[in-house]
Amino acid sequence: MALSGKIKAIVTGVTGMVGEGVLHECLQHPEVESVLIINRKPSGVTHPKLKEIVHADFFDISPIESQLSGYNACYFCLGVSSVGMKEPEYTKMTYTLTMHVAEVLSRQNPDMTFCYVSGASTDSTEKGKSMWARVKGKTENDLMKLPFSQVFAFRPGYLHPTPGLKNVLTLYKYIGWLYPVLKKLFPNSGTLLSELGQAMIHVTRFGYDKRILEVSDIETVAGRQYV
Repeated sequence: MALSGKIKAIVTGVTGMVGEGVLHECLQHPEVESVLIINRKPSGVTHPKLKEIVHADFFDISPIESQLSGYNACYFCLGVSSVGMKEPEYTKMTYTLTMHVAEVLSRQNPDMTFCYVSGASTDSTEKGKSMWARVKGKTENDLMKLPFSQVFAFRPGYLHPTPGLKNVLTLYKYIGWLYPVLKKLFPNSGTLLSELGQAMIHVTRFGYDKRILEVSDIETVAGRQYV
């Protein structure tokens, strides 16, 4: 499916590493016309393409719903680690929050492509032993039932940060030098954050034959040369 016209994207999670990296790719890309970011606190980012809404409660975005129409892509990069969380809490922060935002957007923008940052080893059966993988799997599955034009789940594994951006996790600053070795030994273990953003833009413009994109898919789509 080819997109007619340019991309008008909503990006969430830009005060985190993944969202910031995806936003960076959107702002650089000539086929992205405008970007709306929604944050709990101001991002500090300014750009001619950029509009920002600061909204504290992502469990209820109805007060800003009227400002969310007219967009044809959402790059949903908002997420939390499951470390130290019980299943009900993680489900609320991952499944409930994501589905609420997606349901509102699907009402406002039925022609939208919704891209969700999931995780490697997510459990599509929703029945495995890993709590986070079950919750992510249910989130993926139910997002794909919503009346969007397209829904894609991205499972990137390790994401190598984009140089020069500020929201890089401290751990990544210390292990980043290992990335070339990791890729050589385990090619499907991770990808560049820049490639994730480029892949989201490309599937919005041209579609893809899979709805779940693993590392190899992300790199394939990001590296394609489209006319």
